[in-house]
Amino acid sequence: MSGYDYDLVVIGSGPAGQRAAIQASKLGKHVVVVEREPQVGGLNVTAGTVSKTMRDAALYLTGYRERNFYGESYAVKDNITMSDLMVRTRYVMQQQADILRSHLAKNRVEVITAEGSFVDRHTINLSSHDGTSNRTITTDKVVIAVGTYSTTPPVVYADGRMIFVSDYILGLDNLPRTLSIVGAGAIGLEYCSTFAALGIRVTLVDRNSRLLTFADEELADALAFHFRQRGVTLRLREMVHDIEYLTDQRGPRVRVKLDSGKQIISDAVMYCVGRTGSTDALNLAGIGLEADGRRRLAVDDNCQTGVEGVYAAGGVVGFPDLVSTSRMQGRLAARHAFGEPCDTYQELLPYTIKTIPEVAMVGKTEAQLTDEGVPYEIGKALYRDSESSMVKGDDTGFLKLLFHLETKELLGVHIIGDEAAELIHIGQAVMAHGGTIDYFVEAVIGYPTLAECYTTAALDGMTRLGL
Repeated sequence: MSGYDYDLVVIGSGPAGQRAAIQASKLGKHVVVVEREPQVGGLNVTAGTVSKTMRDAALYLTGYRERNFYGESYAVKDNITMSDLMVRTRYVMQQQADILRSHLAKNRVEVITAEGSFVDRHTINLSSHDGTSNRTITTDKVVIAVGTYSTTPPVVYADGRMIFVSDYILGLDNLPRTLSIVGAGAIGLEYCSTFAALGIRVTLVDRNSRLLTFADEELADALAFHFRQRGVTLRLREMVHDIEYLTDQRGPRVRVKLDSGKQIISDAVMYCVGRTGSTDALNLAGIGLEADGRRRLAVDDNCQTGVEGVYAAGGVVGFPDLVSTSRMQGRLAARHAFGEPCDTYQELLPYTIKTIPEVAMVGKTEAQLTDEGVPYEIGKALYRDSESSMVKGDDTGFLKLLFHLETKELLGVHIIGDEAAELIHIGQAVMAHGGTIDYFVEAVIGYPTLAECYTTAALDGMTRLGL
């Protein structure tokens, strides 16, 4: 090791920070993770875990997946409360944090609970929450992996009960009867579908003309259809003008005023209009770095900032801000920092959203292929034609393949339905190696599985080609 205390200091213990620290340790480096919270894991163990676990708890307690068999009135438990949802959520959070700390320990990564900030690019100040201790450490390289926090509404104070952001959801005492959600990003969509499954009347407000503007249009339209089927009111192409507390004979509620003049009155408002980088306490000015308007950091293809030896990874660098991409970025940053090559398939990032039903996508959309002048054809499989979906009792959804008209090379996969987030990686693997839809026609796929939809879709595509 050089004359520094550490070869690498990682600020933040979320997915990017964990992967960066463990990768550097595997390269024989002396590594420390600086985490301001007593629990390691960052946003992945809090907001990320909560939204996914609440979803699965809601699906189980409401008997959602069994209703095709036993009727719409079927439920495992009546009068579901926030406490019911939190039983599973808190258990998963604790287990996940324990596993992450164990992984760091097994890889000989030191963890310091403190707030880290720059003195210069080789010196990090460590201060405790209570201000009782303050010291500095030196390092050769730094990875900033501080993550993000929910952007709060600019027009009103978020009290965490009637007006709240996703980071505050653990503080809710009761489930609202009616809920307005402002923002249709991944988190907003996930909570929208979960609350709707619980029987809560949800109104979703977003500035865009459709959901998931980056996704295949057919997939986005299908998700909107299923939302409406569950009683969700979509207010698209709308901007929030003001949010105010309202008290009348029906008790305390919240009024959302839109620029169009519409008003939405509900028991609570959830604000989900993006996330802000947690960089305020880093003293970026001390090393000549400047964050953007959302407090995020710009990096190059190797996750290096404009300061040599200082890297950033995860949510703090912006889109796509997924656990999967954050892990990849952390590993990439650590390997590049110490001169090691790192081959990734960054152009084939799978995007998954745990809505009800799930959506997942990888590769090109129909609109992108059309704009690029690429001749393509589609192959589609409906879940309702799959024996596996019949057994499961959930026949909602489809799997769509986009492939080159002449070479049959697989160019994109778009899925909505149960296990979409698992199925997408089959298509991703085939695309990564330049595969064609012939693979799905010729491969033997287990029965009964939803993976058979790949074969059905490929055969449908062959039929469209007249083969």
